[in-house]
Amino acid sequence: MRVMHFVTGGFSGATQVAVDLCLAARSAGQDVVLVLRRKRRTTLPDKVDALRAQGLDVRVVPGWTHFATVWALRALAQQWRPDILVAHGYSEHLWGRYAGLWAKVPRLVHVEHNSRERYTRWRLKQALWLAERTAATVGVSEGVREQLVARGFPAERCVAIPNGIDLDRFPESALVPFAERAPGIVMAARFARQKDHATLIEAAALLKAQGVTAPVYLAGGGKAGIQKRMRALAAQRGVAEQVHFLGSVADLPQRLMQHQIFVLATHYEGMPLALVEGMAAGCACVASDVVGVRGVMQSGRTGLLVPEGDAPALAQALAGLLADPARAARLGEAARAQAVQEYSLAKMHTRYQQLLERVHALGTP
Repeated sequence: MRVMHFVTGGFSGATQVAVDLCLAARSAGQDVVLVLRRKRRTTLPDKVDALRAQGLDVRVVPGWTHFATVWALRALAQQWRPDILVAHGYSEHLWGRYAGLWAKVPRLVHVEHNSRERYTRWRLKQALWLAERTAATVGVSEGVREQLVARGFPAERCVAIPNGIDLDRFPESALVPFAERAPGIVMAARFARQKDHATLIEAAALLKAQGVTAPVYLAGGGKAGIQKRMRALAAQRGVAEQVHFLGSVADLPQRLMQHQIFVLATHYEGMPLALVEGMAAGCACVASDVVGVRGVMQSGRTGLLVPEGDAPALAQALAGLLADPARAARLGEAARAQAVQEYSLAKMHTRYQQLLERVHALGTP
């Protein structure tokens, strides 16, 4: 079975999932190729070379127009002749499947990585037309699968496969005992409209007004303009010395395992890898109660959910954890146990492999 994965070259969460699936397939001795749609600012030669250094067959197709993408991917598919083309993320799943149909790839699979994609009426019409010609549509969480069905995608072809992470980066031996960790707050998320750094900064200001000045660490790159606005907000709210902008962090697992609290303030998600990493690190996790998040944590048992955009609720949750480290430690321990049991790369790969084998044999999930 020859499988081609097509995904954005933006090196987002969707890209990481596709990379992880390709690496696992290659390790199992399968024929797999990863095709990236070029993004001017992020599809950099060093990133592509790093993937190739891991033994992946990586190709890059143009991204300046949709037609250029489809044309190049069609030619590549005709040359490589996959049995299955897996198209990840919006809007790549449209162009990937158009190319697959044009190249007469026997089976197409669509992976939806987010819960609030910007479908116009015309784009949704295209997606539903393609869905009738697609063997399976994967939502990266049950919430995403439910939203796909609500939009009109064929329910019998929609399945949920949660994302997984590399748990080897969070070994038991490297976990710092909770009582010895810094009582700091870490949020790992790129600066983008999807993420809600502003609510965390507002919560930090509310905590400071209560005399709680735990440091807040914001790890992640993203859009410089948004980061500039967040720096200005921190200064305006009087927490500039408390909120630290770290940029992209190479040693994120180590940093997480040395701190007590992880936050994911966000407006929407598919299935957030960053939150799962916080759980795997044994942090007490607090996250926005949105689709894609609420299915990952069990509020009150493996973490705390707070209403989206509600700074007072977030501040209250954080204050409670900082004041009760024993409870925070219990949440962190339960979060790690859930991450290890449910969200490993091995489990994700097995679920996808089982799906692809059924698709290859029958053409349906």
